Amino acid sequence: MRTFPRLALLFTALPALALAQVSSGEQPVPAPGPESAIPPEPVSASPQPEPPRAPRERPPPVTPAIQHAPVRAIEASAPAPDAPVAMPTPAPPPASADDTPDLSSEGPRTTDASQQRLVNGAPLYDPNVNVHIVQKKRFADEGHHEVVLYPAVVQLNGKYTNHVGTALHYVYHLQENFGVQLAGQYNWYSDESHFNLELIDKVREQAQAASSLLLQWGVQAGVEVTPLYGKFAFLNNSLAQFSVVLSGGAGLGATRHLIRPAVANEVDGQTFQVPARYGDTGTKFLGSVGGGFRLQFGESYSIRLEVRDLLYTARVDKVDGCSLSDFEAMETARAGNQPFSDLKLSGGCKVEKFDGVDPKTKKNYREDIILGRDLVAEPSSDVLNNVSFYAGFSILF
Repeated sequence: MRTFPRLALLFTALPALALAQVSSGEQPVPAPGPESAIPPEPVSASPQPEPPRAPRERPPPVTPAIQHAPVRAIEASAPAPDAPVAMPTPAPPPASADDTPDLSSEGPRTTDASQQRLVNGAPLYDPNVNVHIVQKKRFADEGHHEVVLYPAVVQLNGKYTNHVGTALHYVYHLQENFGVQLAGQYNWYSDESHFNLELIDKVREQAQAASSLLLQWGVQAGVEVTPLYGKFAFLNNSLAQFSVVLSGGAGLGATRHLIRPAVANEVDGQTFQVPARYGDTGTKFLGSVGGGFRLQFGESYSIRLEVRDLLYTARVDKVDGCSLSDFEAMETARAGNQPFSDLKLSGGCKVEKFDGVDPKTKKNYREDIILGRDLVAEPSSDVLNNVSFYAGFSILF
């Protein structure tokens, strides 16, 4: 039988294999047997002639490189039956633009459902996270008309003058934060301050026209800008919208000046109370700058609180239409007790304001000529600042 020579040859090669594995630091290959994965060689069906027997000699030693490669190949190609089989790891699907980014490396998240609610699409995993949201205004102003009524307009810097009046403004909002404005104001109270009246009464002095010119009414055209806006909640369930408004304009204003304060006139043993006398100083250039807040409730109603500075020229070169030359001519006629009808005065001079006697108070108007002349004798080019507080409400439509 050919089996026995093969077994003998295998047993003679085992010492050489063990020596090669020990020298290379690897574990010995188990002997062939039922657990071995070396398939048996196929047996040919046809008989082969038996080669001549050679004398039994010890085979030469086999180098480790010749036997190590087949053994390693056998171990790699046939793993042990009991070894676990590693399954291939599936590749992750490609990320799309709509997928939420992986936040697994950001630390632990809360499991509280109230803290995982969405605010405009942003998850609040951390209750300390601030989410900033910019929203549009609840009620648009573009293309709307606004009529503003200021029942109370009070002067704030009243050192020499005091003004209290009413203003009416119209605003057309061309854009959300820009509009054109038409403003009108009438001061139903305009007078010298108590400080100035006290100077007149005690020391017979008064502030110059450059500091005490009074504004009666004014009309302006300008613009209004809304750089900031916002909203807040009040009464738990109500929202109000507010905005910061800046305005500027230019126009004309009518002015006057005090000629004579209220006095007591004694005639023939009777005392008459003579009211204050004011002289018309003409129409002046008027400008304004201001700013404030507009608080809007609903879509159509709002409250306005503003501060405006009205600027107008303080030059006084005419009083009741009479210039300095007109006053000098009237003063000369008064000193000579001559009539004013023969005087050559300017066309705009209202001579009747300085001629005659008041039938009620018996006051001679010619006594006011010298007071009017003092106002125009030293004209000034100063500019007055009338800083006033405006409080009112408006309707939008």
